[in-house]
Amino acid sequence: MGMEVGFFELMTVSVVFFTIFIAPIWIIMHYLSKRKINKGLSSDELAQLNSLSAHAEKLASRIKTLEAILDAESPKWRQLHD
Repeated sequence: MGMEVGFFELMTVSVVFFTIFIAPIWIIMHYLSKRKINKGLSSDELAQLNSLSAHAEKLASRIKTLEAILDAESPKWRQLHD
């Protein structure tokens, strides 16, 4: 009987500890992460994304220019590197 009471008391203390300390922290962290996900990009992140997009467009333009130069000077260059 003494072993059953000890186990029951241990389980009760564990459930109470979980309910008072762990569960509220877990719930708060869960909803904070949900809010952050739903918030979207910050203004700094959006500015950085726009900057990277503009940079990528410039690089794409340069690549097209270089390909046009190579096509004019060495028409078979694509066959050599494919």
